[in-house]
Amino acid sequence: MSQLLREFYALCDGGVCQDFLTEQEKVFVKSGGMILTGMIQHAEKENGNGRIYSKKILEREITKYQALVKENRATGELDHPDSSVINLKNVSHVVTDCWWEGDAVMGKIKILSTPSGQILRNLVNDGIKLGISSRGLGSTHTKNGKIIVEDDFQLICFDMVSEPSTPGAFMFPKQGLQESVQKLDKLNRLMIEITRK
Repeated sequence: MSQLLREFYALCDGGVCQDFLTEQEKVFVKSGGMILTGMIQHAEKENGNGRIYSKKILEREITKYQALVKENRATGELDHPDSSVINLKNVSHVVTDCWWEGDAVMGKIKILSTPSGQILRNLVNDGIKLGISSRGLGSTHTKNGKIIVEDDFQLICFDMVSEPSTPGAFMFPKQGLQESVQKLDKLNRLMIEITRK
């Protein structure tokens, strides 16, 4: 039975990997616009929700999603609703690019001038750690104690969230925070692992 699946990932320190920005995007950012970059999904790796997405399934879904990106329709919400429908009144950003680096899906997210986009922009400017999360529909099964996402998975969007399930899945508005959060994430993963045994 298909269910709503939501996953969370980190963006770059300060929210922006300058090397990923085009010259036009750098001008947009310098003029007050906001673009966030970093990892938005990961294949073949157990996340904090205990689920594993195969690369084959994610490659298929990211290829489909890239069509939405090209049409400037790859919107996402601020927070993670319990719905498979993107509610336009809550849209805060649009994914402007996504690509593979090994088993990681990288992306660029442009913050919109919508009310939710303004809230997102203010949170980032105020130094709040935020994560990014995929939202999709699909079934799962358990194999060797691992929860495997099945072939019926359908990616809906990527939302900005406060509590990511993927270790290190935060966007950092200031340098130096990532190391501390990575240590906390390692401790959290260890605690989850211990409580599962």
